[in-house]
Amino acid sequence: MKNEWRKHEKEYYIPGKNPVYTDIPEFKFFSVKGTGNPNSDHFKRYIEVLYSLAYAVKMSYKWENPPSGYCEYTVYPLEGVWDIADKSKYVEGVIDKDNLVFNLMIRQPDFLTDKLAMEIIEKVKVKKPNELLDSVSFGKEAEGPCIQMVHSGSYDNEPESFKRMESFGYDNNMKRLSKTHREIYLSDPRKVDSSKLKTVLRYKIKNY
Repeated sequence: MKNEWRKHEKEYYIPGKNPVYTDIPEFKFFSVKGTGNPNSDHFKRYIEVLYSLAYAVKMSYKWENPPSGYCEYTVYPLEGVWDIADKSKYVEGVIDKDNLVFNLMIRQPDFLTDKLAMEIIEKVKVKKPNELLDSVSFGKEAEGPCIQMVHSGSYDNEPESFKRMESFGYDNNMKRLSKTHREIYLSDPRKVDSSKLKTVLRYKIKNY
């Protein structure tokens, strides 16, 4: 059976429009780190390099010797873990996009091993060269206890959703660990009006 994250992993990717608690297990990711404004032309190169790798993994069933354990699946969505580069410049509720640091990533299927991931990177270097390929990492991450929700609308309006999430946490004795947060992009901003964008917002918490 084909694994489709929108159908089979809704608890991680389609949490709903209201804040909820969840416990995120360990997943595998290709990831690449950077700094600066996500609206810049260079930022697109980070997205391109991750999708080139993600689709190379998906199409590996066509190899002469396909990966062991390959199963049909839908490519996972782009994710980004965001933080503030210079915290001395941070102003509550204000998004200074030039003062951001990010770790973009795309989750990978369980059959992808460390060895196979390095092989994929080398193949993509030949077929789709990108200066960021040497900066890409492959590894595992478990977020653990988190609060998350689907934010509807422009990225610039995310502070409104974060206020709701923090209020939910306060009411349930959950404390946000830091200003670092994760975004999972359910919509393509090139094809969807900003007012209709869907983005999962998530951050780590601990109990009081």
